[in-house]
Amino acid sequence: MRCAPSGRVAPVLSLLLCAVAAQAASDRPVPGGAHELLKGQPPAPGHYDATMCVAVAAAPPSCGPVLADVGPAGQTLVRVSDIAYRLESYGDQLGVSLFHGTMQIDGFFAPYRWSGPQLEFRDLEKGTRYELKLGPRRFDTP
Repeated sequence: MRCAPSGRVAPVLSLLLCAVAAQAASDRPVPGGAHELLKGQPPAPGHYDATMCVAVAAAPPSCGPVLADVGPAGQTLVRVSDIAYRLESYGDQLGVSLFHGTMQIDGFFAPYRWSGPQLEFRDLEKGTRYELKLGPRRFDTP
């Protein structure tokens, strides 16, 4: 199910409503859906140097360095140049909001799994897989 943004509702709320409607419309699990991944626990809050890999369909992943900020509730902000991924769990799904500067350019809900310092999630509609690997936590100097 693909959702179009609604001019009457904020983009994130529109996506949330769409996800609820899609869940209600489906009686059977989707292959590769959220039931196949366990949520896991995010790492300790802090700033991390990290690597993010993105793979579309069967293509090999493309990886590069990113900065990641993990908040106290596990919400994570990943920065790649002037692109930012805002990641926040909503039940058994990960809410992904993609920004270019201050403009939101994409948003979706994805099955996800934290496994130690590694986060995996997928955009099932686009056939895209994401993997975030956190390095050692950075400590800001006073």
